[in-house]
Amino acid sequence: MLQSLAIRNVVLIEALDLDFGQGLGVLTGETGAGKSILLDALGLAMGKRADTALVRAGTDRAVVTASFDTPASGGAIAALLTDNDIDIEPGEPLLVRRQVKADGGSRAFVNDQPVSAALLRELSRLLVEIHGQHDDRGLINPRGHRDMLDSFGGCDLESVKVAWQAWQAAETEYRVAKDAFENANHDRELLIHNIQELRDFAPEEGEEERLALERATMQKGERLTEDLADIAKVWDGSKSPLAQLRVAARKLDRIAADHPLLGEALGALDRAVIEASEAEDKLNSAAEALHFDPEYLDGLERRLFDLRALARKHDCTGIELPNKLAEWEAELENIDTSGNRLGGLKKAADAAQQAYRKAAEKLHKQRVTAGKRLDKAVADELAPLKLDAAKFQTSVEALPDDKAGPGGSDHVEFLISTNPGADFAPLMKIASGGELSRFILALKVALAEQGGAETMIFDEIDRGVGGAVASAIGDRLARLSENGQTLVVTHSPQVAARGSRHYFITKSSEGTVTRTDVTALDEAARRQEIARMLSGAEVTPEARAQADRLLEGV
Repeated sequence: MLQSLAIRNVVLIEALDLDFGQGLGVLTGETGAGKSILLDALGLAMGKRADTALVRAGTDRAVVTASFDTPASGGAIAALLTDNDIDIEPGEPLLVRRQVKADGGSRAFVNDQPVSAALLRELSRLLVEIHGQHDDRGLINPRGHRDMLDSFGGCDLESVKVAWQAWQAAETEYRVAKDAFENANHDRELLIHNIQELRDFAPEEGEEERLALERATMQKGERLTEDLADIAKVWDGSKSPLAQLRVAARKLDRIAADHPLLGEALGALDRAVIEASEAEDKLNSAAEALHFDPEYLDGLERRLFDLRALARKHDCTGIELPNKLAEWEAELENIDTSGNRLGGLKKAADAAQQAYRKAAEKLHKQRVTAGKRLDKAVADELAPLKLDAAKFQTSVEALPDDKAGPGGSDHVEFLISTNPGADFAPLMKIASGGELSRFILALKVALAEQGGAETMIFDEIDRGVGGAVASAIGDRLARLSENGQTLVVTHSPQVAARGSRHYFITKSSEGTVTRTDVTALDEAARRQEIARMLSGAEVTPEARAQADRLLEGV
């Protein structure tokens, strides 16, 4: 709720401090006294465009400070302040200050902390609703109509929100799995080919190392064949060294007992025979191992080269080929398993979508029902406001799934028809200034219990009407202010009489200086002002008596 407004050097206002309270506050004064300046000043504090024309002539800057009584804790205001690191103690007022320099530029502050004009505008929507004849926000803006209808109808949004979140989660899981499956399945045929290729080749553990070693050995055998052949010529036959040693050993054995040295010679010769025999065995084994077979070497090399080419093809080493086969077989199995799982995820996503549609359809029906109740509630307010030829309609249009969201799949808009037989259209496109203000008032009364900004301001909502219509406007403004704060700039004595606080705006001139002042009226002054509004420049006894009747009838 707006507690006070301090204005310094705004157009005709040099210095003005106003205190406000709960209920209906009315601002009156003669035409041209400067009532609009107050709204311009408050609008500046609420983030409207900083116009240097607002700076009082001869001064360097204009400053407006608005003080609000905000909820102690919780709510959208507290959340917005917290999100922007603005501290406020429970029970402390919220101070909004804006200054505009005469040479251009402006600054904004919330509780003395610098903020952007954008944040100020966002905050202002929670603090104050200003409804003028050219207002294009608030109730006029279709973006807020659905929330208003939901609040009016007590619609069940939570189940739709939960269903939406479940649907989106299921859709996301399905899309992620589908993308992964499609990416993997894109190369499935190649994967199958590679698996079959490795299976046919059948690489063995450690095969490359074994083949390479055997190939190297055979290549050495090719080089040593001639040498081994020459050695075999020397070693083989009856004249070989081993044969000669054996002959000598047999002969020496017959005479070895004749002398000790001969025995020792025989022992040495026996050892030589043994060593020579071992050499013969080694030579035979080496000849066998180093045996060169061109056909076998050719086959061995083909196997080795094919194995290495296959490893290069699949970007691995020959040692890794057996593991690569196992890896691909597991990948193929996972693709096949994922395909089966994908079907289950799709069914879950479709089921979640159907659950959302069911919840959204239920919400749609609630909105249609609430719209009809709102239409009737607004219609009941139109005739007393001299809008009996007009009709109000809440349009609830179901949208396709791609337009759906956590708040359902409906587009809600308030429409009017001002003349019998005329088509329904948005408020702004049809209603004139006075009609628009009264339509807004009718809507606000119908939606009064659904909340909104605690402070509402109406600028000359009674323009062009009087008598019973003005009384009806005053009655509805008073009802709106019962649980909050409503301020109205008015020319109607019937409206002014309903106010719980009355502010009188005057303009005076001293030489070349013109200034606007605002005075809070007591009961006597208030009676005099309402009488002036009834009779004009000269206040007559009849006007005072009529003013008394208006005040007594409240």
